Amino acid sequence: MASMRDIKRRRDSIQSTGQITKAMKLVSTVKLQKAKGKAESTKPYSDLMYETVSNILAKSGNINHKFLKAGDSNKKAVIVITANRGLAGGYNNNIAKLITNSDIPKEDAYIYAIGRKGREVLERKGYEIKADYSEAINDPIYKDAKEICDDVLSAFADGEVGEIYLAYTVFKNTVVHEPQLIRLLPVEADDAAHETDGSEALMTYEPSEEEALDMIIPKYVCSLVYGALIESVASENGARMQAMDSATSNAEEMISTLSLKYNRARQASITQELTEIIAGANYRCRFGYKIPE
Repeated sequence: MASMRDIKRRRDSIQSTGQITKAMKLVSTVKLQKAKGKAESTKPYSDLMYETVSNILAKSGNINHKFLKAGDSNKKAVIVITANRGLAGGYNNNIAKLITNSDIPKEDAYIYAIGRKGREVLERKGYEIKADYSEAINDPIYKDAKEICDDVLSAFADGEVGEIYLAYTVFKNTVVHEPQLIRLLPVEADDAAHETDGSEALMTYEPSEEEALDMIIPKYVCSLVYGALIESVASENGARMQAMDSATSNAEEMISTLSLKYNRARQASITQELTEIIAGANYRCRFGYKIPE
């Protein structure tokens, strides 16, 4: 059985850890509220951009455009968004598993990593890290998304990669975050057409749909990447808040259990001391020893 000193030392250690996890939970809660508001404000732009591209593809028939067909290369660019820090439950590992369990062969994947945790996991598993933009996840802005998209689109235009994918965590609500792997390019004209509701076009395009796509699809890709960055930050803080809340609750349960063990050990020690004193007194009285006053 552990001694009182060991129990007290462990209890004090867990109390210190519990204070840290509680503070981290509060910090994550504040960051989550900020990130959630930012995600909600950027979503209408991403939705409208998707509707615009869908509208063009649905109403223009067959268009022979470089962004609508896969390239000749078997290589696939995968933009992977994770966090730079841990202590967020399964947030980072879920994205890594999404990549490793996908239909994209390891030897054909070029990883464009946003977030050190995901990069480290995929690097250990043998994936080729083509570029690292980990600093962009700290405080994402549209300029960061555009820089990433320019590099990936340039690789697609040069025939270095034949397809572009995006792996990130969708922010559903405070407690629900869903890892998702989507294809950005080539854009599926048929799938996009199914998303339209048959309403009239939002606008007219001049001089042609092809030239409009040259301008709009890069913006469309950038808007999706930027929206994914914002949602990933919100999901990360939500996951960390839950993880720290769970850790704090576990720490409180362990402290309660250790306090009970400590009190029992203390009571047993007191009882033993009293038993020894009483036994010694009885012995002296029995054999005629006078108990000093």
